[in-house]
Amino acid sequence: MLDNLVLGFSTALSVENLLWCFVGVLVGTVIGVLPGLGSTTGVAVLLPLTLSLEPVTGLIMLAGIYYGSQYGGTITSVLISTPGEASSVVTTLDGYQMARQGRAGAALSIAAIGSFVAAIISLALLVALAPPFAEFALDFGPPEMLAVMILGLATIISFAGDNRVLGLLMALVGLLIATVGVDPGSGTSRFTFGSIYLLSGIPFVEVMIGLFAVGEVLYQIRQGAAAPIRAGFRELMISREDLRRSGGPILRGSFLGFLFGILPGAGSTLASFMAYGIEKRVSKRGKEFGTGAIEGVAAPEAANNAAANANFVPTLTLGIPGGATTAVLLGAFMIYGIQPGPLLFDEQPTLVWGLLASFFIGNVILLFLNLPLAPVFAQLLRVPYGYMYPLILLTSLVGAYSITNGMYSVWVVLVFGIIGYFMKRLDLPMAPLVLGLVLGPLFEKALVQTSAIGDGNLLIVFTRPLALAVMAIAILQVAAPTIMARLLRRRATPRSRRSDPADSTPEGSSRG
Repeated sequence: MLDNLVLGFSTALSVENLLWCFVGVLVGTVIGVLPGLGSTTGVAVLLPLTLSLEPVTGLIMLAGIYYGSQYGGTITSVLISTPGEASSVVTTLDGYQMARQGRAGAALSIAAIGSFVAAIISLALLVALAPPFAEFALDFGPPEMLAVMILGLATIISFAGDNRVLGLLMALVGLLIATVGVDPGSGTSRFTFGSIYLLSGIPFVEVMIGLFAVGEVLYQIRQGAAAPIRAGFRELMISREDLRRSGGPILRGSFLGFLFGILPGAGSTLASFMAYGIEKRVSKRGKEFGTGAIEGVAAPEAANNAAANANFVPTLTLGIPGGATTAVLLGAFMIYGIQPGPLLFDEQPTLVWGLLASFFIGNVILLFLNLPLAPVFAQLLRVPYGYMYPLILLTSLVGAYSITNGMYSVWVVLVFGIIGYFMKRLDLPMAPLVLGLVLGPLFEKALVQTSAIGDGNLLIVFTRPLALAVMAIAILQVAAPTIMARLLRRRATPRSRRSDPADSTPEGSSRG
């Protein structure tokens, strides 16, 4: 293992590879900032530019774009409530509220630190545990993925706030929106109303831009132009208390993100939602989530970065892409004439270990590039909102147009922008709707495949040990809060009786 790491760092630390690694993370950050572009599009567009480079150099640059864009998407999520990446959607819930409170610098700093720590943890696990984890991931068939999706749906309760019924209804709306398009089981169209644009479904990224960016702008315009945030430079810096509160969430998010990242198709988005939901459950400040809790930024940011790195486990060891971006990177391997799989580590040790070592180096570059700039980025909030709102709308619409080079994406953004505006006015929770929209296609695909395997009998889920274990966790997640609340009430009742003076003081004992 040590010899492999020495080989990897000797490859990655060459001047040419260092230069292209820096270019990759820098370009990735810029791509992440642009709404709707995303790491998948960025890697696909820039892939032809790497064909003149050595395979290891080209892959180092493309990987840098991948994890650089993860942090880039955080910047706009925090500053203007516009997720640059799908996995950054959860960050808007608390990151943007921190920015409104003059703490954008702290939010961006903890995102950079959390992403760096998660990258180091996940990469250490990737180097040490890639082969056994890959074998474990092979055991995750459709029934196990269905159980994971049910666990994700159970997480909705964490996002529902005090009104769980309303949260579940919004999640069902998200699931309903996700059914638009082609039925994966029969291949027939559903809810398309004869439109060819709806055959591919309602696009997720455009929906997010509309709900969060355009909806927020419309709502703020109705409220009246808010005064620019005039926080001092010291207030923009992260404090020791912020670091203390974020340590646990970052560690939990890192390990959770890695576990989800090694599952093909689960992706960074689901990992960030799950990390946020779990952190809200275990945190002593769970009621502060959604109002600017720094834990609500640290946990999902760590999870999405860890998942992004863990996506390379099935990609390198099995030749199965862990997500959309690694699918494009898998194509890059093929273009270079390299076949990922179990033999890759033996046949191409210089390329594999050089690529893995570049992850460490790239994340160090990313930390030193973005951590000092966090307060500088936060200074954008000093710009009067009368200038910011048109810029946000222009960026959102141009970003949406660039996704398909057509007006369809723009119309989707505008429609969901209006929906987002009314949701804010009516105080309807957005997070359950988004989670339902994320899980919808994955849940339906796993449901159809599980049904096919069991000849229509979905109870096959309970015959698989891994699926049964995940289902048990989902049931506990739903039932545990109610059980704990009842136990606490039972304990509190005897104590209140014992402390009641009327029950413990004999009549007349207070008289002389």
